[in-house]
Amino acid sequence: MSNYFYHQFFSGLYFFSKVSKFISSKWRMIPLLDRWLFRELLPPFFFAISAFTVVSLSVGVMFDLVRKIVESGLALKFALQVFFLKLPSFLVISFPMAILMATLLTFSRLSSNSEVKALKSIGISTKRMIVAAITLGLLMTGITFIFNDLIVPSANKSAEATLRRGLGVSMHSDYVTDIMYSRFGKIVDPSSNISRDGMTHLFYAKEFQNKTMIDVTLLDFSRLGYKQMLVAKKGYWNNLEANWEFHDGNILTIAPNGGSTSISFENYVYPLDSGPKKIAKIPKDANYMTLSDAYKAKDLYKLSGNLKEVRRMEVRIQEKFTLPMACVVFSLIGSSLACSPNTRSTQGQGFALSIVLILAYYILSFVFSSLGVSGALSPFVGAWSPVIISLSGGLYLLNKADD
Repeated sequence: MSNYFYHQFFSGLYFFSKVSKFISSKWRMIPLLDRWLFRELLPPFFFAISAFTVVSLSVGVMFDLVRKIVESGLALKFALQVFFLKLPSFLVISFPMAILMATLLTFSRLSSNSEVKALKSIGISTKRMIVAAITLGLLMTGITFIFNDLIVPSANKSAEATLRRGLGVSMHSDYVTDIMYSRFGKIVDPSSNISRDGMTHLFYAKEFQNKTMIDVTLLDFSRLGYKQMLVAKKGYWNNLEANWEFHDGNILTIAPNGGSTSISFENYVYPLDSGPKKIAKIPKDANYMTLSDAYKAKDLYKLSGNLKEVRRMEVRIQEKFTLPMACVVFSLIGSSLACSPNTRSTQGQGFALSIVLILAYYILSFVFSSLGVSGALSPFVGAWSPVIISLSGGLYLLNKADD
């Protein structure tokens, strides 16, 4: 896993070096106004990335690692590896925040120095002035998407595996709890051989570890009028035979007339598909999933009939796109707000205002995301509403600044 991450990371660096070379070759073709504004934007932008990343890493990772070093005996070598592997996930969060802070500080300073007023006096509108900021936002949107989809998931998995290895925890990498899988198909009436569509099986396991399902309960409704319950201590998926092997359990069958039979077994082969194992392999956190993983998970949940998880995955898929779009949103809001005649911000004030605006945006995102997952809104509307609302607010501020 670590080797895969390092391969992805250095591939990303190679890609960015190619992009930077391309940009430098085209630099002279950029209008002088935009080149000047880029030079003004980039120093506070890199400062903001450093500041936000250090703060978020300190709160989210560093203090926890220090506690594990002191209390659990985590070696410094492993702590540094985990710290490094966690860096991409916090960079992704820092990019939009840095865009907002950089645009606020840069255009506020230009406004306080009357440079914005001077540009307007020669016929340059606010809309034209913020082109450089929007371009930077678009560029960072692409970089954020690449980081979030290619680098962050593998880095998070590697960080988790490294932390477990450093703590000496004997938990396997595929450890999952509370696995549920529902299968839909034909429910057959044994007396008439007529069938209808419906849920045929409901599978539950308390744990999945080292390719083993622990404490399994399987309900079978595939025969109309009959109810069968299988309880086993362990279950394994036999890939060659394409069936499940259960060990140390009981089977209770209830007939339509109310009669019941119960048998115990040491080994029992059951013809159920591999859906439970696939469900167990799906990461619970979207930060551990690429866009391709999320689409596969959605299809699997849809096949199992778990509509709530289907909605959740559809929202998370859309958020893979809306998270990078925050760079464009914040570049528009920050530059438009700072170009307003009454806005003046010092570096400390700009940092504080950035925190307030970002907090408001992510609270809005959380609310609409929850509505999308619950089904109150469609997944697309739930994920994209904060972006649309924020862009509308940014355009309003831009029109006011251009008056």
